[in-house]
Amino acid sequence: MLKYESIDELVRAAETRGVRISELVLADQAEAMEVTEMELYEKMEIDFSVMVSAVEAGQKKNQKSMSGLTGGEGYKMKKYAEQRDGGLCGPFMARAISRALAVAGCNASMGRIVAAPTAGSCGILPGCLVSLWEDQGFNQKDIVMSMFTAGAFGMVIAKRASISGAQGGCQAECGSASAMAAAALVELMGGTPRQCADACAIAIANQLGLVCDPVAGLVEIPCIKRNVSGLVIAFSSADLALAGIEAKIPADECLDAMRSVGDALPGALKETAKGGLADTPTGQRLQKQVFGEKK
Repeated sequence: MLKYESIDELVRAAETRGVRISELVLADQAEAMEVTEMELYEKMEIDFSVMVSAVEAGQKKNQKSMSGLTGGEGYKMKKYAEQRDGGLCGPFMARAISRALAVAGCNASMGRIVAAPTAGSCGILPGCLVSLWEDQGFNQKDIVMSMFTAGAFGMVIAKRASISGAQGGCQAECGSASAMAAAALVELMGGTPRQCADACAIAIANQLGLVCDPVAGLVEIPCIKRNVSGLVIAFSSADLALAGIEAKIPADECLDAMRSVGDALPGALKETAKGGLADTPTGQRLQKQVFGEKK
């Protein structure tokens, strides 16, 4: 049985058995949960269908958050991608950005999402995977299997560092989601288990110190747009790893650094809405707009 205490454990086990990390994890988790591999796969398949539905819901023109602070970002980006040939990022990436915004917007409007690994970072993994499925024609089974790799990396991150903004800042939420997505993307592109680890490490390294400063304490500003940053970092990290560019600092050491940085962050920058963008004049004004003057 796997312990999920290190990325290196996953990589070495997969290399020893000559399988993908997803295959390793599916077998391990099926045994641990005392279900068949097909039963567990089908549960993950449902999660993917929820991701697809969240993209669709978040791309509707009239999508609005409960607070009224955000809404329609996924729709606007989708239209921009159609009208401007994808803009500076190109059509594929523009549509992927739209999907990440859409799922995060769906969450803000109390829609059904998959916390991957959290609600605040819910747009990153589906933004990547749904895009490969819808735009690139990747096989759905391969997409679903890659989610087991993402999930395994997330389990290690949660155990070794954190996936909570309140504990580690947004590096623990969007940073973790980006690392999980990067590993899944590498596997989907035929990369090795070691390259999955490199992509994870690169993604984490590029988001160390990212603070959690939600305006008015809501998972909207700047959270929704940070899902886009995480998505772009996931794609670029995966490409770097697939090109044979090593992380240099091992993934597990990056996670240890993330935990250390998270512990060092002041409380005002860990989901309390007392620092960062939440403490700007506009941030304070928006809080009053939603909740009124403090008594």
